[in-house]
Amino acid sequence: MEVFVVSLLNGLVYGMLLFMLASGLTLILSMMGVLNFAHASAYMLGAYFAYTISVYIGFWPALVIAPLLCGLIGAGIEMFGLRRVHRNGHIAELLFTFGLALLIEKGVQMTWGLLPVPYRVPELLDFPLFRVYGTQFPAYRAFMLVISALMFGAIWLGLTRTRIGLVIQAALTHPDMASALGHNVPRIFTLVFAAGTALAGLAGVIGGNYQVTEPAMAFTMGPIVFVVVVFGGLGSLAGCFIASILMGLIQTFAVVFDVSLADLLSKFGYTVTSSTPFAEVLNVTLPRVGALLPFLMMVLILVFRPRGLMGTRDT
Repeated sequence: MEVFVVSLLNGLVYGMLLFMLASGLTLILSMMGVLNFAHASAYMLGAYFAYTISVYIGFWPALVIAPLLCGLIGAGIEMFGLRRVHRNGHIAELLFTFGLALLIEKGVQMTWGLLPVPYRVPELLDFPLFRVYGTQFPAYRAFMLVISALMFGAIWLGLTRTRIGLVIQAALTHPDMASALGHNVPRIFTLVFAAGTALAGLAGVIGGNYQVTEPAMAFTMGPIVFVVVVFGGLGSLAGCFIASILMGLIQTFAVVFDVSLADLLSKFGYTVTSSTPFAEVLNVTLPRVGALLPFLMMVLILVFRPRGLMGTRDT
């Protein structure tokens, strides 16, 4: 029971971290139709910016400044990059963002080095909040859950209950009509892309010290986030939230329970040997399956592409 409860809490924390990162990509991919392969790179930049800022002025100013820096970078990418290549279609956008991700990764390696940086949890939150069957639950993980919940509420209220949200939705679905009413549609696209990038940067600030801040962190999180966004349904913030929680729980429990199909068959009296058909597949443990799960789901998504994934933006 202890293993189940602790794994459940850890899965929720990891799932909410996925949501923090996937929520920005949901805005960009579903609303603008941009396949932003560099979204996870903004997550990495947020972590490295927060580390550098926290060295000089502390974690709490970095919690605000680092996402703003990522948002400014996102605005520049949309204005001077994506806006120029959009007329050439989605393939051009894909190649641009893919190349941009490689450039950001190399820039991070040249600036901060190839090794992980010592980005630590702030001292104010570095204590056990409570115990679960003798296992300590850190206060920082509870802080991550609170920030993620506040982000979900702020995005949902902002898009559905404010005039700015209604203008954004109108500009993304009916850009000609919004432009005729006097709204600057290109500026709205820039703001949406900047907001999505800032959310990724905030996820990096929160998740960089929860995981490891290193140059490969973007490559590690990128495929998982794309799976979450598509699996949750393009344009559905609630679907993205549910898919993030499910993915976090699945990957956490897959690592904890080190069993295989062969172990399950042995409970029913069937022993898997080297001569058994598909013996290698039956002996694959859940942690190995959980590590490959995002890539397997990405392949399935590309093969059975859902309607709207390659939609166009009418500008």
